[in-house]
Amino acid sequence: MSSTEGQQWTNDSGIGIRASPRQGAAKLQAWSAAGRALISGYVDSYALLHFGVYASFMSGNTTSAGLNAGLAKLAVAGHNLLPIPFFVLGIFIGILLVLSAPNKGFPQHSVLVAALLLVCIVVIYFSGPRWLSIMILSSAMGILNTSITHVGGQSVNLGFVTGDLSNIAQHLAMGIRRDPVPQLQGERDNHWRRATLLTGIWVAFLAGAVLGAALASRFAMGALFVPVLMLLIFGLVERTANYGA
Repeated sequence: MSSTEGQQWTNDSGIGIRASPRQGAAKLQAWSAAGRALISGYVDSYALLHFGVYASFMSGNTTSAGLNAGLAKLAVAGHNLLPIPFFVLGIFIGILLVLSAPNKGFPQHSVLVAALLLVCIVVIYFSGPRWLSIMILSSAMGILNTSITHVGGQSVNLGFVTGDLSNIAQHLAMGIRRDPVPQLQGERDNHWRRATLLTGIWVAFLAGAVLGAALASRFAMGALFVPVLMLLIFGLVERTANYGA
């Protein structure tokens, strides 16, 4: 294995996981990113429908908290703020996982997030407090957001699609100008391909939100089994693929 292949986890900020240079692994990672974006949208939609807050869209929670604080609805504002520290905690845990085992890929993230979602199902089944479910879901989404930060040379956001939309516009503008592609990953890498990748992630997030609302409105607690199953499949596939090899 070359030194380039061995450096799977560093990116521009020094944190995260990069794609393998091998084309097949890069394609599989792109699909994994889209799948995780779908899960982020799904759980966000579920949390908003049942608990009135977002599990991964912290900008939305911050805006809602500010709005309600301005209306002197301090209890509601506190409810809106509740997910934020636990999302940050999830990011913290996820990054520690990456830094402690940079060459093991993503299975550990998938299994941990699936386990947290199962715990949330148990809490809901036994009519546990709503705040506990919010804490668990937000922590899980924080961890999930650290599982993939790059596909090839392109940074991606699984739960913060505003960043993806911004990058799409940048690539379209740079593509029209024929500007060089940063961190070029081969002769087929270009601004249009990267814009397409990011569009796919945004579409996956949107599809997840639609699916999450459709199932959560009908099956309540049971709807969370869908992302659990998806994450376990991801973990199995990624373990078999051995991204760090």
